[in-house]
Amino acid sequence: MDAAVRKYIFIGITILVGILLITRLVQLQVVQEKEFGKESQKNSVKKITETPARGLIFDRNGKVLVDNKPSYTFTITPFQFDKNLINEVSSLINEDPEYIKDLLSKAKGTNKFNPIKIKRDIDFKTISYLEENKERLKGVSYQVESLRYYPVKFRGSHIFGYNSEITEKQLDEQDGTYYRQGDLVGSTGIERYYENYLRGEKGNKLISVDVNGREVGPYNDGKNDIKAVNGSDLLLALDADLQEYAEKLMQTKRGAIIAVDPRNGEILCFVSKPDFDLSIFSGTPDAKSIAKLFSDENKPVFNRVTQTKYPPGSTWKMMMCFAGLGSGKITTTSTIACGGSFQFGNRTFEDHGAYGNINLTRALEVSANVFFYKLSLMIGIDNYYNYGKMFGFGTKTGIDLPSETSGLLPSAGYFNKIYGQNKWGQGLLVSLGIGQGELGVSPVQMVSYVSAICMDGMYTQPHFVRKIVNQNTKEEKIIQIISRKIDLPQKYFDAVKKGMYLVVNGTGTAKNIKNSEYTIAGKTGTAQNPNGNNHSWFVGYAPYEDPKIAVCVLGENAGWGNQFAAPLAAAIMVRYLSGNNSDIYNENNVVKVND
Repeated sequence: MDAAVRKYIFIGITILVGILLITRLVQLQVVQEKEFGKESQKNSVKKITETPARGLIFDRNGKVLVDNKPSYTFTITPFQFDKNLINEVSSLINEDPEYIKDLLSKAKGTNKFNPIKIKRDIDFKTISYLEENKERLKGVSYQVESLRYYPVKFRGSHIFGYNSEITEKQLDEQDGTYYRQGDLVGSTGIERYYENYLRGEKGNKLISVDVNGREVGPYNDGKNDIKAVNGSDLLLALDADLQEYAEKLMQTKRGAIIAVDPRNGEILCFVSKPDFDLSIFSGTPDAKSIAKLFSDENKPVFNRVTQTKYPPGSTWKMMMCFAGLGSGKITTTSTIACGGSFQFGNRTFEDHGAYGNINLTRALEVSANVFFYKLSLMIGIDNYYNYGKMFGFGTKTGIDLPSETSGLLPSAGYFNKIYGQNKWGQGLLVSLGIGQGELGVSPVQMVSYVSAICMDGMYTQPHFVRKIVNQNTKEEKIIQIISRKIDLPQKYFDAVKKGMYLVVNGTGTAKNIKNSEYTIAGKTGTAQNPNGNNHSWFVGYAPYEDPKIAVCVLGENAGWGNQFAAPLAAAIMVRYLSGNNSDIYNENNVVKVND
């Protein structure tokens, strides 16, 4: 057989094979499409995402502060759902039909085959109805999830924070590998700051379903399922008993309390009042209740410990002492004449009394304004700013909560921007010397400042979390805290601390809180408020000889520092040092001293 014949035979065979393949392809894709489509549908797989329980939150003694409870979440799988049932479903769960339609319309692509979370925390009556009508209500089901609850006698609203459904904007901003429509995410407080630890790892459960959408059992005997891993637990430094006590002290007040262990920055209690009930965010929040909360003129959602920017009043005077000493404008024995008032230009700045020639220790004890008016002019704006920065003002402390303010520490650049290049006068410094004027600080900055003073210059980042414990591996992650040394001579700290000691234990403005068992040191402050009563401040620590607790108390519109803030701060310190066994608070324990 010659080559030409073999060539034609080969071509013929090739054409024949091609015809056979095309014929079979047409048969499979066109003739038998319905038959095989049905068989394919019989073998459909539904993926159910299993949301892990969030990690628990404990106090320093192992008491559970934030726990989980089981809850049922109503779901709809868009691909299987008969939209003619929308009114029945909306009536069943008491939701607007348009709201449900909107949620279902957002399910794109493969999400149509997965359950969409419609409403959380549905009751057992609804579950029973779903079970009785599951053959008719195709695509309608429920999932078991966990919701937060708080088994303690205090609120801790601004500490723990709350979770809420992730927004479309947040979904767009994240990488798409974890969160889905309807997921809960930490929105405020510790819940938000430690979200990546608390949320855990999602699991997937694969279920085989028939052509009618009925579940026929685990796909591949569950061998392809991925088990959810619960979130990590947080162990806080918070003292639950002290927190409860502090919240009771502030129950009808407006303001803030924060107490820390100055040796390591651990937060012992943290109160911002007014506050709110976190449980209103658990489950499906009531829109009216949420709207009322956020429109409340008392601003209960506002965190007064980390977000306020009030002038600190006379609690700033230790800062002025360090600026004067560090810049070399005064020494620990230098004296300044305090005659009862101070004339600068055409304005007279008043004082509480005339004290003669006094040094910084005496000036702190009696809170002599004239001493600090003059000292502020001596040190100038640049030293004022630089030493203020050294003690953490004008910057965030790094507390493990979101949305902390950096406050306002004015500088020459700031005044040039506000008033024009070199168009502002030195008169602005006079008020700054006593913690007034453009200066703005937060209580968390103030407690970090007083902690650094009592620890002879060791400034430590305040923090709630001691360690993070992985529930699955039991591995512990110790939180790394930033500390730094403020490089000033020890004699400067000794002189300033002696003044703070005399404020309470001498003839000073807080002698009303002197305690026979624990030696308290501190400083009162009264910040002028153009919109109402003055703000009451106190910063202090105890015991004086070996500090174990430092406190800042701010009372909004509460009057003199010794009238409101000082008694509360003393009560907090004594309560903690006594092992939560002592209660010395007396609301009438007031000395009529203007500071």
